[in-house]
Amino acid sequence: MAGVTNPALDLVSHDTRSDWVRLRTLLVLRWLAILGQTVTVVTASFYLGLRVELGLCFLAIGASVISNLIAMSIFPENQRLSDRDAMLTLLFDLAQLSFLLFLTGGLNNPFALLILAPVTISATALTMRSTTILGSLAIVLISLLAYFHVPLTLTTGEVLQLPDLFILGFWTAIAIGIIFLSAYARRITSESHSMSQALLATQMALAREQKLTDLGGVVAAAAHELGTPLATIKLVSTELVEELEGQPQLAEDAKLISSQADRCRDILRSMGRAGKDDLHMRSAPLGAVVREAAEPHADRGVEIVMDFAAGPGAPEGQPIIWRKPEIIHGLRNLVQNAVDFAEGWVWIDGTWGDGKIRLVITDDGPGYPTDLLGRLGDPFLRRRARVTDSSRPGYEGMGLGLFIAKTLLERSGAEIAFVNATDPFLGREDMGARAGAQVEVTWPHDAIGLLEDEAAGPLGENQPIAI
Repeated sequence: MAGVTNPALDLVSHDTRSDWVRLRTLLVLRWLAILGQTVTVVTASFYLGLRVELGLCFLAIGASVISNLIAMSIFPENQRLSDRDAMLTLLFDLAQLSFLLFLTGGLNNPFALLILAPVTISATALTMRSTTILGSLAIVLISLLAYFHVPLTLTTGEVLQLPDLFILGFWTAIAIGIIFLSAYARRITSESHSMSQALLATQMALAREQKLTDLGGVVAAAAHELGTPLATIKLVSTELVEELEGQPQLAEDAKLISSQADRCRDILRSMGRAGKDDLHMRSAPLGAVVREAAEPHADRGVEIVMDFAAGPGAPEGQPIIWRKPEIIHGLRNLVQNAVDFAEGWVWIDGTWGDGKIRLVITDDGPGYPTDLLGRLGDPFLRRRARVTDSSRPGYEGMGLGLFIAKTLLERSGAEIAFVNATDPFLGREDMGARAGAQVEVTWPHDAIGLLEDEAAGPLGENQPIAI
């Protein structure tokens, strides 16, 4: 299994943020900037009495207009930009805005704050490398604009110039804004992207488990429905063999029909897991569901010990629970995680009572790192313990296992708690075997358990599975 790649995980294993931005989105933002720049320049020149280099200003604005028109005529509306193309587009906007600020007073112009826009857009949509380049260039440009710019002058000849202390403060505020806002936007966007990818992987895992469950139901129903016809064929063919003893050729054909009926019965039995009827496909005792979830990891060199016992005052018989795909797949991921890090033993203890159904999965491995206990269940949390990959034979993960398990089990109504079954005041040899990681899963009985009349009642007719 180690060499098999999962296309579902491959889909979420790389950062696709460079393909997020459509060219049309940046062009619309640029048209809004062009409109705002035009209104600002006209207002400053004709209504506020400022001497503005109208020719050069409209040359800069015209460059943006021409670039937009060229892009709209060459590329389709749904064109998505690569990381490099998007960075160059934002770099052009950064340079154009800096040139306008150079013509209109540099940092004395309050609109210098807009230089934050291209860097913030890059932080939300592009890679760290592109954002670092744009952020560094933005800081360099505002540093140059602090010293090199065309002064803002009134028609009366008066120069509008802020004191040097204010210029320094304005430069510091913009520089801090570039760093802080880009880092903040980058962090929030990365977390949202990671969560969406992890939820996509969870949905794929649940869909796969649902398909397997549906397939098992189809096979079990087919075995049930075809049992009588196959038994009839077997009976008739056996009688024909006895009646055709004097006709060897026809007797051989009858024997062939009988053997093929037996073969069909064996195939259906093997595909449907003999002894698993329709009731078991929909519901089963707690222990049966847990064993089914742990079965794929039973032969990985780790002993899995299961114990199920009623709590005080609870009935002795195991509760019958629904075989929901999210329960099976969630428990399977928890068992897999325990087996991955166990040295030789994994214990699964199930109890019920007081309206609760509890499962505790414990291993004898190194346990969870204490600095990660509060973050367990977050997506793409790759490190459980400081161990090499060779300690996890047969499995290569992305840090999604616990997230998928937690998400699916919580969807079924469970509460999950991750702890270490260790005592910080005792040595490893004094704590016994169960001194590794421990996860406790608790459901309200009503969330997954059948009522007594439902568990004891008749199964009813087979129901078609929705495709």
